[in-house]
Amino acid sequence: MPQHTRPRPICAHCDGFPTVAVTTGQTTPTGHRQTITAHCPACHGTGCSLPARSRTRVGA
Repeated sequence: MPQHTRPRPICAHCDGFPTVAVTTGQTTPTGHRQTITAHCPACHGTGCSLPARSRTRVGA
């Protein structure tokens, strides 16, 4: 029986692709391209964004 789960909201900054490999243009001694990993700064590499918190008024 399938579970009924709500879909998680996709990050608007990375469109669900939170981690990418970027080439530096250099090659390693074995001839492979050197890459670095970059994470989305908005979702910190999760691909999902949390809904904005609502403000509540405390006191009178």
